[in-house]
Amino acid sequence: MSGTTSDSGTATGGASFDGSALVEVEGLSVSFGDVRAVDGLSFRLEAGAALGVVGESGSGKSASAYALLGLHRGTGAVVEGSVRVAGVDVGAADEAQLRRLRGGKAAMVFQDPLSSLDPYFAVGDQIAEVYRVHTRASRRAARARAVEVLDRVGIPDAARRSRSRPHEFSGGMRQRVLIAMALSCEPALLIADEPTTALDVTVQAQVLDLLHELRTETGMGLLLVTHDVGVAAESVDEVLVMRGGREVERGPVARVLGAPQETYTKELLAAVPRVDRASSGAVAPGRSSVPLLKDAAGREGPDEAPPPLIEVRGLGREFGRGRQKLTAVDDVSFTLDAARTLGIVGESGSGKTTLGRMLVRLLEPTSGEIRYEGSTAPPPPRALQMVFQDPVSSLNPRRSIGESVADPLRAAGVKEEELVRERVGGLLERVGLDAGRYDAYPHEFSGGQRQRIGIARALAAEPRLIVCDEPVSALDVTTQAQVVALLRELQREMGIALVFVAHDLAVVREVSDRVAVMRQGRIVEQGSADEVYGAPRDAYTRKLLASVPSLDPGVAAERRAARRKLAVA
Repeated sequence: MSGTTSDSGTATGGASFDGSALVEVEGLSVSFGDVRAVDGLSFRLEAGAALGVVGESGSGKSASAYALLGLHRGTGAVVEGSVRVAGVDVGAADEAQLRRLRGGKAAMVFQDPLSSLDPYFAVGDQIAEVYRVHTRASRRAARARAVEVLDRVGIPDAARRSRSRPHEFSGGMRQRVLIAMALSCEPALLIADEPTTALDVTVQAQVLDLLHELRTETGMGLLLVTHDVGVAAESVDEVLVMRGGREVERGPVARVLGAPQETYTKELLAAVPRVDRASSGAVAPGRSSVPLLKDAAGREGPDEAPPPLIEVRGLGREFGRGRQKLTAVDDVSFTLDAARTLGIVGESGSGKTTLGRMLVRLLEPTSGEIRYEGSTAPPPPRALQMVFQDPVSSLNPRRSIGESVADPLRAAGVKEEELVRERVGGLLERVGLDAGRYDAYPHEFSGGQRQRIGIARALAAEPRLIVCDEPVSALDVTTQAQVVALLRELQREMGIALVFVAHDLAVVREVSDRVAVMRQGRIVEQGSADEVYGAPRDAYTRKLLASVPSLDPGVAAERRAARRKLAVA
């Protein structure tokens, strides 16, 4: 990688370390109190190479990555072992040496760009500040460099947008800003910690393509931390699989993902949802998808099919007025039967969440109508429930999880404390949690467990319909598979209809009977999951499917080349 020279003549960037590997880790251990997050980890990364670190939540991936830049200092964590990055002994380095390392020789892109960027300052000023700290460049030179790297990562009209603040960018664009900041000093190493977790598939593909192009052009090394095995297949040369803070398996990406040797790696790959795998979300054999009706004598038996549980006709929702008016949902129509699942997919901003909120009456439509079992009268609120994307923000941190789950019961008139605790305990067990943890608080649970609590709260109302808004987007693949399997099992047993809103097309295929594809507020295609995924009719649907990461590195490379051709065209 070639270095650059600032106004002061100070060289920056470049692989100007000694002849050893870019990253050398020997016997790394990281402990937080009694918890050993990383246990005896060793690996090397050569200059210009890319290593993917994959595993479940809590496997030690991020703790290992933070140790490369000495970010555990001052946190109370105990770090043991040897870490050398770009010729710097991180453990022995003083604060001045670490400052030169961070941002100058090695840079990091964090998972959440909104919390990593200062909301009060323009993004160009933030990038320029990083550049000046490491190069002593003039304000004018730093400003020009900020515009240059913003343009390099694909920010349109970079000079003008450099004066914008973080909230004025989409999630994908904010992630590009973070990458631009990391690249400003031409680091020899880029550490990316879950850089695409919250992005839809097309934006994710763009970010992964960008990282690949930057590696090719600059010779930069890449350490990619991710729980998404498909993302690793698209981006790296080698894969390191972690579990419980230790290495399970490591090797070339084609070998580890194509012919894994370890049982855990095989289980991890088996849990990855795939767009080429037929839906398993249908109602169990032998169970009718149409509820049984009762005759005048109260006997149950099949009768003529009742109306759909949900019928949506010409639904629309607008926000704002006049020039500021935004049409979030536009002329949407579909039906959903009891005990069935409708998957709704599309990019960020396509109207998926707004539609889901209208279905459960959290938002009122500005046009069209929703019929519940043939009637325009809304059903009781308890019949319509929602599982939100972020269980941390949807659960009150000051209340025990038992009290949160009990809210729908109390609202329905259940007053006896003993009965409430008994019912809540049964619901917690039903979703795979310990009934004895009624008095525990949300922070005491993992992300997957908190999502199970959200499902238990929705079930407490005995609903007919549950809208799941991105319920597994932040979960690792094994926890994701557990939550999806739980929803399917509950649907089979209770006959609940599900609307599954997600930007992850593979997960939607796993759980859905029917799929609707949204773009700019409209449904551009809908049909059975097999029809939409197997023979998509709309060009936009085909584009979405082509952006889904493949576990086959060869296929991933072919798709990347095809996307580049489309971009040029």
